[in-house]
Amino acid sequence: MPQEMIALLMFSTMLLLMMTGQRVFGIIGFVAVVASLALWGTGGQQMGFSAAMKLMKWYPMLTLPMFVFMGYVMSETRLAEDLYRMFHVWFGPVPGGLAIGTILLMVLISAMNGLSVAGMAIGSTIALPELLRRGYDKRMVTGVIQAGSSLGILIPPSVVLVLYAMIARAPVSQLWLAGIVPGLLMAALFILYIALRCRLSPRLGPALDAEERAAITSAEKMRLLGAGLLPLFIFAAMMVPFVKGYTSLVESSVIGVATTTLAAVIKRRFTRQVFEVATRNTLGISCMFMWIILAALSFGAVFDGLGAVKAIEGLFVDRLHMGPWTILILMQLSFLLMGMFLDDTAMLVIVAPLYVPLVAQLDLGLPPDQVLIWYGVLYTITCQIAYLTPPFGYNLFLMRAFAPREITMLDIYRSVTPFVVMMAIALALVMIFPQIALWLPQTIYGQ
Repeated sequence: MPQEMIALLMFSTMLLLMMTGQRVFGIIGFVAVVASLALWGTGGQQMGFSAAMKLMKWYPMLTLPMFVFMGYVMSETRLAEDLYRMFHVWFGPVPGGLAIGTILLMVLISAMNGLSVAGMAIGSTIALPELLRRGYDKRMVTGVIQAGSSLGILIPPSVVLVLYAMIARAPVSQLWLAGIVPGLLMAALFILYIALRCRLSPRLGPALDAEERAAITSAEKMRLLGAGLLPLFIFAAMMVPFVKGYTSLVESSVIGVATTTLAAVIKRRFTRQVFEVATRNTLGISCMFMWIILAALSFGAVFDGLGAVKAIEGLFVDRLHMGPWTILILMQLSFLLMGMFLDDTAMLVIVAPLYVPLVAQLDLGLPPDQVLIWYGVLYTITCQIAYLTPPFGYNLFLMRAFAPREITMLDIYRSVTPFVVMMAIALALVMIFPQIALWLPQTIYGQ
């Protein structure tokens, strides 16, 4: 059987099995095991064993439970509430100021956690009721929270980029650095849109009234500023030694966990219940990601053994005569299509064995070691867009679960349209100007 037909059979079988509703890692691993045994006999079982050993020896994987635990401690000890209260006081007098503060809150939560769902949970429980009570337009509010929470998979420490790094065999530290500038660019586009929209239509995001502003003393403002800057201190304590080269990535993640836990202890909020909830959730998420990576590595090993990537590259380039940019754009469009039905990890695991080696061989005018870093950022931004794309965007249904009854599904669908446009602009800018993503890792590692 030709290589292309075997690859097509593997993908079609995997997609068919996903309709059964079984776990993604179980389906992918099952297809990989059956294919390896069918192609190479009993020797094919070594592929799964080799993948497991590779995963266990991958030192940066230790960062995953550290950052997830840190995010849950922040959420359970309500440190994020102090941060939002600071934005409420300092940005409230500006039209749309609380929505802008919510985006900034999401940026800082993303820098603490690395998961989109954490930002969605915090934004929906803390910011959503307050924004609605203040008379903010419900569509504006839901769009802000959904778009802001999606920053969690781009701004470091992004768990999605850790998964991509494992599959693409790319350095996590460079991927994280590459995500910072595009993530801040996207947040700036969101803030610019909110500021302009609320300036033109103040009813969408009314400012705090004069009486309430007068009731907030300067001493209260400074107290809240100190409380709100605590997450910034945690992020700085974690990232500055890493950027300076004093600590490794794993050591920096340990510093982040220790600093967050110490802050919660000092504030007398770190209880046994907080520790238990954070530990259980961290264990569940970490195990899930390890199973997914194990399945992906096994699946990718079959593809490498087949030489299917070379065959598919020949199909696109030699037979269909597609240019590298055409192939790249088609890849991104396929992510958007899959994002209507799958989450980011499932998408990556399904297509990474095919897309990542193919991108590395395309002539895109970048050094081979930088292409995969750049493409990791493109993939992540496309996932963010897919999260908000109807009818089955991941964040759309999370928003429905958190939102009050007066916000309908139609409101949620319509609320994300302007933010999807902002994300598409950011994606186009990073594609046209790769240095937006590559400048920071090149600068840091060049020193």
